Amino acid sequence: MALRIVSYNVRYFSHALRGLASTERSTRGIARALTALDPRPAIICLQEVETYSMRSRLTAKRGAPKVTQLEAFMFALEREVAALGEEMPYEAFYFRAHRYGPARLPIYTTGLAILVDTRQLTVSAHNQHQPHAITHHHVARFRDQKQTRVCAHMRVVDRDGRALHVFNTHLSLPTPFAKQFWTVREKMGHGANQLAEARSLCAFIRELAGTDPFIVCGDFNSAPTSPVYHFLTGEAGLVGAQHHLGLIDPTVRKGFPTAGLARLRMHLDHLFGSDGVRWVDMDGTRPFGDRQGPFHGLSDHVPLIARFDHRT
Repeated sequence: MALRIVSYNVRYFSHALRGLASTERSTRGIARALTALDPRPAIICLQEVETYSMRSRLTAKRGAPKVTQLEAFMFALEREVAALGEEMPYEAFYFRAHRYGPARLPIYTTGLAILVDTRQLTVSAHNQHQPHAITHHHVARFRDQKQTRVCAHMRVVDRDGRALHVFNTHLSLPTPFAKQFWTVREKMGHGANQLAEARSLCAFIRELAGTDPFIVCGDFNSAPTSPVYHFLTGEAGLVGAQHHLGLIDPTVRKGFPTAGLARLRMHLDHLFGSDGVRWVDMDGTRPFGDRQGPFHGLSDHVPLIARFDHRT
C-alpha cells in the first residue's frame, strides 16, 4: 500500500510578516492546506519550527497561554480536522536544534518536527530527545554563534508490519569563510561545510537504517547541479524522488524552484529514498510561485508531496 509523505520548510510560520514574527494566519493557513490533501499524508516532516521565543510570541495576544510553536500548530491542525468531522490522527514529535538568546525567553530558536498519522503507522523509535548533530564548524571560534544543524530520525511500522526509517534534516548555508565560496558563481550546495554535513548525515543514516528501507527529506540548501546533490545521489546511493519520476533534470539548477526570495528562485528542498523505496508520484507538488497551489503565500518554500511504497 502506498503512503504519502510531505516535507515542508514552514519558515517558523512567519511568512505573513516576511519572517519578522510568527502569526496565527500562517499557522492556520498551513494547517488548512495540509488537512485538505487527499489522500491525507501518513508522515509530515517540517523544517524551521520554533519552540518558544520572542520571535514566536511577538504577535501573541496578551494573556494567551504559553505554548510552543508546534503545540500551537497542532491545535490549529486539530481544529481543521474537527471541521471535517474527523478525529485528530496525528502525533507530533519535536527535535530541538538551536537556541539564540537567554534561556527564559530566547530571541529565536530552531528545530525540526515530524507528524505521524497513527492510524496508518506505529512509531517504534525516534531520537526526539537527542537529535543527531551534523553541523560542520569551518571556523572553530564561531562555533557558539553558528546555528546547530541536526537530523531527526524516526522508525515507523505500517499495518503490514513493514519497517521504514524517516530522516528529516536542514543543512547549513554555504560558509563564506571557505575560499571556494568566492571562486564559484553558484553557491547553494557548493559549500565545503555543506558537503561535510551531507557526509555526516549519510553516515548516520547508514548506521541506524542498516538494510531497512528509509526516506531522507528536508531543506538541503543545495541545487540539483551541486556537489552536495551529486554526492547524495552518487556516492551515497540515494534516489531522488523528482529525478526518479522524471520531474526534474539534475543538470538544470532552476528547473523546479522550491524556494524563493523576491524574484530569486532556487531548488533547495529534496526527497530521497533508499533502494527499498519506490516513488509512485508527486501529485500536489507545485513549483514556488505557482499561485494556483493551496500552499501559495504560506512560506518562502513549497512543500514536496509524494506517494511511495517500500519493501523490507
